[in-house]
Order: sequence, then structure tokens, then C-alpha cells
Amino acid sequence: MRLRSGGAALALLMSAALLVSVAPVAAEQPVLGLPIDCILGQTCYIEDYVDAQPGPGQTDYTCGLKSRNDHRGTDIALLSFEAMEAGVNVLAAAPGIVAATRDGVPDRMLTDANRADIEGRECGNAVRIDHGNGWQTLYCHLKRDSLTVQTGDAVMPGDILGEVGLSGQTNYPHVHIGVLQDGEMIDPFNPQATETCGAGGDTLWRDTPDYTRSGLFTAGFSSAVPSFEDVQSGAARMALSAPDEPLVLYGHAFYPEQGDVLTLTVFGPEGEIFDHSEVIRTSQAQNFRAYGRRAPSGGWPSGPYRGSVKMERRGAVIAIRHADIIVD
Repeated sequence: MRLRSGGAALALLMSAALLVSVAPVAAEQPVLGLPIDCILGQTCYIEDYVDAQPGPGQTDYTCGLKSRNDHRGTDIALLSFEAMEAGVNVLAAAPGIVAATRDGVPDRMLTDANRADIEGRECGNAVRIDHGNGWQTLYCHLKRDSLTVQTGDAVMPGDILGEVGLSGQTNYPHVHIGVLQDGEMIDPFNPQATETCGAGGDTLWRDTPDYTRSGLFTAGFSSAVPSFEDVQSGAARMALSAPDEPLVLYGHAFYPEQGDVLTLTVFGPEGEIFDHSEVIRTSQAQNFRAYGRRAPSGGWPSGPYRGSVKMERRGAVIAIRHADIIVD
């Protein structure tokens, strides 16, 4: 089934006392390495940045769309749940002393049914490192029972802290790194808290990761070709489907550029349903692609189905969104 296209908070700190406003940095700040053992654009990508906008709404440090309301860190995501299961290390970004750890939070996707279970543990399994001079880094959503350090341990850049997991308030495998100075949140991409969008000034990174404004708003399942209005509003999204209904996966992109590739993949209880790629022909502010299959004779097997939409530019992964549906 070929489908048409159209155009058009986490509070993740380990105590409430740390949830305070952005402040400009002082001297002797840490220099940060990547806090995860992966290659950006190949085996991982940056999903979200610090929310630079106080109050309702959100914007990243470039005044772009890649943040969430009150998001207080940088999210670096894996490409798949299978990569998480195979094991990807979370690394100390700078030298310091382990100030606190937490383990024992299960790895599972956040749902309305389990949201209350993680209240006060939104960061999931975590490590907090003290770098001196009031500086700390916080690493959230580690895999349960994967932590390799304990309070009081000295760590160096690149030392393994644990593995990327799915613990706490999250629904995709990633590590959230938060940076604090004297208890106040710092954006490592804009440590001076300048108000100029994309100022291009000093950062806290040893090698500052590249930024692209493009990404994916969402992915979802539907049973027919959705209208762009229903994709935008969320009305197209389905969580349950009957065995005789078509399975349609869609992805909603922002600022896609000519030549970008969107790949839509769905797996079910018996394996891959489809793996379909399309090239974006025209640069637009918004766009969506969708692809699906009619039910086979006898209907789809009952059970969970997972879809993923991947956005690539010149072979580098920009974004991935996942969607789930139950056939019953």
C-alpha cells in the first residue's frame, strides 16, 4: 500500500532541590566527552536538547524545535531496542568522584499504567559525578543491574558507568546527561546562557557535536491513509487494531530537506512486515510519509507490533521515532 505525503518535563534530576533555573557558568568548568560509547549519526543520534525557554513551550539553544518543555539535559538515543539489549556503555564525560548512584528501577516503556510506579524516580537508574568547583554531571535511564561504579569511586573520562537502558520516565533507549553548576542546570551547548539563537560561542564539549534543525515530530500506526491534519493533531494514531485491518505506519518530519531518506519498518510476532524507504523530493517546513500492508489471508497474528521511522541525510541518522500497536 503506497501512501501519499503532505506538507505544511522531564524533571530528571535525583532530587527536587536540583530543579532550578539556568545560570551562566563560572571559571574552571569541566570539558565534556561524549557520555556514551557510540558514533553520532551512525549508531546513535541526539534526540533532545536542554529547553532554553522558561515557562510553557520549549526551544533548543538555536531556537529550534529539538527540545521538550522543561527538559533539563541532552538526550543521546540508540537506533533500536535491539542495540540496548546487546549492550551499549554509558561513559563518564569528565574526571570526578561518584557522588550518588541508583539501581533497581526496571527497564520498561513509560505508560499511564506504570507512571505512578516511577514517581520520584523519573531519572531511573542513574549516576551523579562531582567534578569539583560546584560542577556535577547526571546520567539517567541506565539499564538495571548494569552499574559498574559506586559512591566514592574516582572516574576518568571514558570510564564505564553502566549501560544504556529504559528505566524511569522514558519510552526509547537513551542516556540523558544533565550538567549542573552549584545546583543550577547548565546547557553544555550554551553554557553562558546567551539569548542569541545559535550564537556559536564556547561550549563545554571537547568536540562539539554538529547540530541539524531537522527531525521527526512523531511516528504512529493507522489503519488507512491518514490526512495530514489527522497526523498533526494525533487523531490518526491507533493503539489497537483488528486482525483484518491494514497496518499503516506514518512518520511526521520537520524541516526535511531534498534528498533526505525516510525508512519505515514494522516488525510483528512473526518477524518483519515491511521495510520501506522513500526519498524526500522537496525541502519543506513539515512533511509526512506513510506506508502499509493489507492484512494477509486469515488476518494478522495477534500480539504486539512495533514500527520505527528513521530519517537520514547523506547516510547519517538524524532522528528515529518508534510506535507500537496491539493486534487483537
